[in-house]
Amino acid sequence: MNPNYVIPTMADVAKVKGTNGYKMISTFSGCGGSCLGFEMAGFDILWANEFIEEARTTYAANHDTVKMNGQDIREITAEQILEETGLQVGELDLFEGSPPCSSFSMAGSREKAWGKDKKYSDKNQRSDDLFFEYSRLVKGLQPKVFIAENVAGLVRGKAIGYFKEIVKELSDAGYLVNAKVLDASWLGVPQARQRLIIIGVRNDLVKKFNVKPEFPTPLQSRYVLRDVIDVNEERVTHDPETNHDITLDRYAVGNAYDALRMGEQSQKYFQLVRPSLDKPIGTITATGGVVGAASVTHPLQKRKFTLGELRTLSSFPADFELTGTFQQRWERIGRSVPPLMAKAIGDAIRYNILDTLR
Repeated sequence: MNPNYVIPTMADVAKVKGTNGYKMISTFSGCGGSCLGFEMAGFDILWANEFIEEARTTYAANHDTVKMNGQDIREITAEQILEETGLQVGELDLFEGSPPCSSFSMAGSREKAWGKDKKYSDKNQRSDDLFFEYSRLVKGLQPKVFIAENVAGLVRGKAIGYFKEIVKELSDAGYLVNAKVLDASWLGVPQARQRLIIIGVRNDLVKKFNVKPEFPTPLQSRYVLRDVIDVNEERVTHDPETNHDITLDRYAVGNAYDALRMGEQSQKYFQLVRPSLDKPIGTITATGGVVGAASVTHPLQKRKFTLGELRTLSSFPADFELTGTFQQRWERIGRSVPPLMAKAIGDAIRYNILDTLR
């Protein structure tokens, strides 16, 4: 039997962040899901970059001690980061980033959108080239360890060619690189969210200390939906935080929901899923906050999840502050690496790599 599902509060995180002695820089930071997980693992975040304004607002509301940069990553240089953080080349412990992944998602248009500007959150931009901007900064900063996250679709189908180019760029920057698809549901999160995790260790450290990229060990069991939501809750029609109507009654997907039993997926609206109470929930996507859009739904009530439920399902603290509209708040979580997943990765990097270098 699993222990009770517990997510640290923001006050709990404040007590442990910065306690492991390692310094970190984050790019493509979003609302700070990954950063929050690394703070849970004790890392001190010196500097973060996020291009989307509303995401920066949410990030700042929860990470008020982190220096936040809002430039397009293409405009940022390693020299600028070093100047703004007071670090020297090679001194940084961990460099982290999650370049936007919609171009590689199996649910998106994939190669049809490669090389083109497309809508991403509140802006239009090309996103399939951003991994190379990340590798450019890795080369300039020369951190001891880097970690990059993306969708599992990057290693499937035609995207594999992109993946091989990315790994070559990162290897040529002076790193031993390895990649693995991890499932958040085996790392303490009640959500079956797969992410490609790429970890690199600087070659001189590999040679001197005999270290290599290390990934977290999966847990022996998983939390399921029944473990984390109130199955006896009275009917909810509006999100308590925003008063946004989250019922499906007036949408076509509502009729499709009625035809589904728990654990079933709509054949007409492929992303419409009525989840099983006895399994982790499926991936929560960024677009699920559009109430009429097909996405994962509440298993017992014909509605989308509330933002409070969404935090729980994605391992965000209940008091993590979200900003903007209901859709924007949902998007912030839907684009994030679940914090408890990031914590597990951070712990693996700390104990298996960085501690060995001391």
